[in-house]
Amino acid sequence: MKIITAVGCGLIYLLTFLANPQDDLAKSMTRGKAIYMESCITCHLGNGEGVKGTFPPLAKADFLLKYPEKSIHAIKFGIKGPIKVNGITYNNAMPPAGLENDEIADVMNYIQNSFGNKNPKLVSPKMVEAIKE
Repeated sequence: MKIITAVGCGLIYLLTFLANPQDDLAKSMTRGKAIYMESCITCHLGNGEGVKGTFPPLAKADFLLKYPEKSIHAIKFGIKGPIKVNGITYNNAMPPAGLENDEIADVMNYIQNSFGNKNPKLVSPKMVEAIKE
């Protein structure tokens, strides 16, 4: 009986542990969507498609998924100079968003899993903190 109880408790713990990262991602994305609607929507638009030649898309954006650290850096510190997104060069300036590390993580989780993007790896505030200017 003790073995069955131990195995049962172990399975419950394991299921809780495995389910938690997805729950954390979903919560982060919800917070990130609100931040996106306040800070990012003006340039990148509600559908994440941006403005061709002016503001790069976030929708199905190869840059976003290929270079998440550069994307975090752009949100945190701004970006100047040319970048190539989905084969198109953009050479505009983006000012720093003025967000805290946890807010940047949330918005990254939202945009990396919206607009046709899929990246289930959770961006944490510690990952954002590690990005230096």
